[in-house]
This record gives sequence, C-alpha cells and structure tokens, in this order.
Amino acid sequence: MIIEWLTMQQWSPYLAGAGIGILSWFTFLLSDKGLGCSTSYAKTAGMIESVVTRGKSRDKKYYKEFPPVIDWQWILVIGIIIGAFLSSILSGTFSVGVVPDLFQARFGDDPAVRILFALIGGILMGIGARWARGCTSGHGITGNMQLGTASLVASACFFAGGIAMAFILYAF
Repeated sequence: MIIEWLTMQQWSPYLAGAGIGILSWFTFLLSDKGLGCSTSYAKTAGMIESVVTRGKSRDKKYYKEFPPVIDWQWILVIGIIIGAFLSSILSGTFSVGVVPDLFQARFGDDPAVRILFALIGGILMGIGARWARGCTSGHGITGNMQLGTASLVASACFFAGGIAMAFILYAF
C-alpha cells in the first residue's frame, strides 16, 4: 500500500497538507523554529560572498542576524530537491526538459527565453521573500499556523500576485 501511494502522480492535497502540518509540529519541537526556505538562499549567497571576500561579509548587519552557515533549513532545501527528484522517478513522470509544454504553447520553445523568464522570476521572488521577511513556506505555513498578521497579509499577497501574473502571462 505504501509503495502504491508513493508511486502516485498526484497526492491528495488534504493528506499532503496534514503531513506538512505534522512536519511543522516536529520542526517546532526539535528546533524551536518553523518551516521556511528563503533564508537559505541568502545564506548561500553569504557563504559564496564570504569565500570571495575572505570572511568580510560576516561583518554585514544582515549576516549578523542570519549567519551564512549550513543549518537545518539549508539542508531542508537539499531535501526538497532530492524529494522532488525521487517523487518524479517513483511516479514515472521524470523527464528532462528546459521548456515546459504550457510555457512553450504561450511563448515558444526558445530555451533562452525560458531561462530568462525563470531567472527574472527567481530574482523577483528572492527580493520579495527578503522584503516580506519570509517566503511562501515561512509565511504561508508557519506564520499562518501561528495566526501571524504579517503572514496572513503576505499570503493574501502571494495569491493575488500569482493570480495577476497568471492572467498577465496566460490569459491574453
């Protein structure tokens, strides 16, 4: 039964949501912190900058609050990547491609255009996550679970921005 469940192409959003909720309990229990990923990207940039500047980046105000080190949240990102890969293998949906079908139907099959869109989107998401002091998992899961006002507002903005961008990119 477990193998059958692991090889499904789609899981029940209710079961997956409950699983994320239980995972959140354990992260609070074991680390006294909530789920969140975006700080890991800033920490990675700090680690790279620290190598280039021979440690001088650690004197920056931001990195004093969020030291550029490998921690459990950084490992969580690695786990997400490995989990997504294993899930695609187990479900039989793994494929290698640069331009997804939906993007190709709207914007063509030029890999450079797709990479440019992805790069710009990633940069904007990173800026937004730092500006909001959290990402969709940090605010959308952990913050909302604690009924944080900033997280409720941020989550509403995530949805509004996503819907608006979908209309801009795909409805016209």
